[in-house]
Amino acid sequence: MGYLERQEKDAKEYEARCRHCGACCGVKDSDPCINLIKDGDDKYFCKAYDNRIGQQVTVSGKSFSCIPIRVFLQFNPPYPNCAYSK
Repeated sequence: MGYLERQEKDAKEYEARCRHCGACCGVKDSDPCINLIKDGDDKYFCKAYDNRIGQQVTVSGKSFSCIPIRVFLQFNPPYPNCAYSK
């Protein structure tokens, strides 16, 4: 396996830890990203996931820059019970 393939595999495995609580997408702040969708099992999913990185907007209209979870966690502590904190 080449370097880039390994990096991609590692990134997918890392993101697979997500429990889809929506916390890092604004659910706990009461102003989530407009791309966040709640399913019947109380899990959240991004309807723009493949194109999420970059400028996005919250429900109230605030602009923000969506970044990969690994980058987010470099500058912010994980939310309580976040799978990435383990």
